[in-house]
Amino acid sequence: MALQSGAEKLANLSKEDRAEFIAGLTEDECEALLYDWRGFNARPTQIAPSGDWDIWLVSAGRGFGKTRIGAEWIREQVDGGCRRIAFIGETAADTRDVMVEGDSGILSVYPSGEAPKYEPSKRRLTWPNGAVATLFNATEPGQLRGPQFDCAWSDELAKWRYARPTFDQLQFGLRLGDNPQQIITTTPRPIEVIKSIIAGGEGVVALTHGNTMDNASNLAAKFLKKIIAKYAGTRMGRQELDAEILGDIPNALWTLTIIDAGRVREAPDDMARIVVAVDPAVTFTEDSDHHGIIAVGTSADSEEAYVLRDASIKGTPEEWARAAISLYDELQADCIVVEVNQGGDMVSSTIRTIRSNIPIKEVRASRGKHVRAEPVSSFYQQGRIHHVGAFPDLENEMTMMTSAGYQGENSPDRLDALVWAITSLMPSLVREEKKHVPIIIPRNRQGPM
Repeated sequence: MALQSGAEKLANLSKEDRAEFIAGLTEDECEALLYDWRGFNARPTQIAPSGDWDIWLVSAGRGFGKTRIGAEWIREQVDGGCRRIAFIGETAADTRDVMVEGDSGILSVYPSGEAPKYEPSKRRLTWPNGAVATLFNATEPGQLRGPQFDCAWSDELAKWRYARPTFDQLQFGLRLGDNPQQIITTTPRPIEVIKSIIAGGEGVVALTHGNTMDNASNLAAKFLKKIIAKYAGTRMGRQELDAEILGDIPNALWTLTIIDAGRVREAPDDMARIVVAVDPAVTFTEDSDHHGIIAVGTSADSEEAYVLRDASIKGTPEEWARAAISLYDELQADCIVVEVNQGGDMVSSTIRTIRSNIPIKEVRASRGKHVRAEPVSSFYQQGRIHHVGAFPDLENEMTMMTSAGYQGENSPDRLDALVWAITSLMPSLVREEKKHVPIIIPRNRQGPM
């Protein structure tokens, strides 16, 4: 079998035909083919668009190949003369583990001996030709003050905690060379900065849209079968697989517009009270729901609340209990609020097994989730609840809760924990039956035993 360079792409062949073609190559030809992005490996939608643009937005579903696109584009920019580059990921760990060291990260797209030198302690990549990339993250927008670049790669922008401030700081630094450009690789969410980019409010945009199935030949069949069976046709599937930017659900208790209106960069220093609320999953298996772990504090006058952290995890009872206690210690919280409908005394006992004297407040639901959520929603509409940065997973659950119930696929454990935290801090919201008296152990901020 023969391929015509630039005409018939290796990536477009079936796995059988691809294997047959590769089997006929020499070792040197195989290595050359492996790193020939434009000639053989890339699909047409993975090649940078022509034209004069400022931002290339690759808005695509999970598994589309977004990371590989970003890494290969950076490789081309370095070869083309770019010398100062910014890598920005959701967190420092994401920048390192995905964009640099990941299976499709920048180190993976170079033959042996040609990859840039990576210095983790300096957050720096250095190429043989002198080009330098610095690693940043979207939890510390201030890192981008001062440095200047001629190109940049931003990964998973829609999930950044401080999306707008980080994006804006980057724009001030993209000022080197004749044509500074940036690529954004992300699964989309309808956050303000994404909508502004698509609308052309941030410069000239080249938009590439794609879904998970576009890259099916490179994904495990078992993975595809599982996610399609579970998510195809669902709202989450439309967002995560098909990369649709979804509008508001009818009768939703929250919209991103409402949440965005109250979003802030920092919480006040003089918090009146801080609680960590836990809504544990019923079971512990691979497919179990998350254990919701949310921290919320109130202003000095207790009239406003600030959502501080989402530390929700999947794991064993001991793991969620340790995560909750760790967050309690980090924020010097007043108590841990636990929902005990499902686990009963076991929920508090799990926490006390790790630390016996920790202050715990037990709450028990006597009404449906959406009924408990409604008064909390009203506080958001009044502008009294503020998210300190963004919490994409929590906010997805919030925007899928309607006056008729939850419209998501799984249990809204993060949202439940949020509701318990806010109703605990703002008792006027609590509409539970008065016959239930919470257990409150006196406040103790002394830290671990």
